[in-house]
Formats: sequence, structure tokens, C-alpha cells
Amino acid sequence: MADAAWTEDQRAAVAFVGESLAPFFLQDPRLGTAGPSFEAMAGLDAQAASREWPFVDTQDALACLLQMQEGLANGVDDDLMWEYRRLFVGPGHKAAPPWGSVYTDREQVIFGLTTLDLRRWMRERGIERRGDANDPEDHIGLMLELMAWIAANRPADLDDYLQNHLLTWAPHFLAYMEKETTHPFYKGLARLACASLEGMRDSRGLDVVEPRFYR
Repeated sequence: MADAAWTEDQRAAVAFVGESLAPFFLQDPRLGTAGPSFEAMAGLDAQAASREWPFVDTQDALACLLQMQEGLANGVDDDLMWEYRRLFVGPGHKAAPPWGSVYTDREQVIFGLTTLDLRRWMRERGIERRGDANDPEDHIGLMLELMAWIAANRPADLDDYLQNHLLTWAPHFLAYMEKETTHPFYKGLARLACASLEGMRDSRGLDVVEPRFYR
């Protein structure tokens, strides 16, 4: 892990990434509460935003943002809604389950070791879980929200959280998600989230050990 503490600007950048991207993983586009986030993305000045997007090369950020906007050309339509449900919700088979233990646990189940390790880490530090108590803590959206909270409130724990909990599986999941989706919004989202997290890793020189993946 890095020796130097996170600067205030770096912490704000991490929080921005988490708060900006988490709603797209957590909320059904039609039924959820992320309507303002989708509207903001659709109306974004992608050129300007790409120059300000932290941890990602400007041209890469621009390509991701434009791809997301392409997927919102018709607003929050049925294609967007059904793709969200096909990827993350079901019913039945989920094309890209959003929980870490589905990829790192031999049985590919929720509430696996990834979940339990994160739960224990949070409990030891007195960090309350986010979201619905029925949803495993290692949901990618919840973990992005938690990343933002830790950056703002517990920065001393941020490197540990990234290195040993989020970055161990999230880039693998996001690459898997990009491969599984055919919708430009979710392809761009997967690419932007992955590039942002990998940029954080590289900026801090974090030595992330990946587990064996079963999916």
C-alpha cells in the first residue's frame, strides 16, 4: 500500500467516482430512484466531463461517456430497463451477477467468502452496511457507495478497502459485464468503472492479489 496519505483532492475524486457510478448498478432505470443520474448523464457535456474525470485518460473517459450517452439516446426506454434486469436482476439467470462471491466462490453463490470477509472487515471498524439488509454487502453498487463513504469519512482505511476487497474482483467482474452486455450504456459504464478503479490502483501503487475466478 502507498505510504503517503490520500490528499483531500484525491479523496474527493474517489468519492465522486463512487457516487456518480453506484446508482447505475443499484437502481432499475425505470423503477428505481436513479432517474436524475440517468438524466444528468444524457445531458452531460462529454468533452468537458472527460477532461475532469479522475484517474482515467481523457480520451478513454470520453469514449466511455459517449458510449453511455449513445445508450441513452432514446431516454430510459424499454431496452435499457430490460438490459439492466437481464444483467443484474433476473428473474432466473443473470447475465452478469453484481456480487463478488459469484465470481470468487467455487460454488458461484451469493453470501460466499468475499461477502463474509468484507462483512467482518466492516464490523471490525464499526462501519455500517449500506442498502437493503437482504442484499449481500459485496454488490458492486454497494461497494462503490462504500468506497465513496470511506474516502470522505475514513480515508485511513481506503487503501486497505481497495486493495483487499474491491479491487480483488471488481475489474474482473466489469470486464465480464462488458463482454456480456450488448447495450452501449452498460458497455460504457463497465469500461468507465473499470478504468476508474484501475487508475486508483495505479495512482496508489496498490499490490492487488487476485483470487481464483470461477466465472
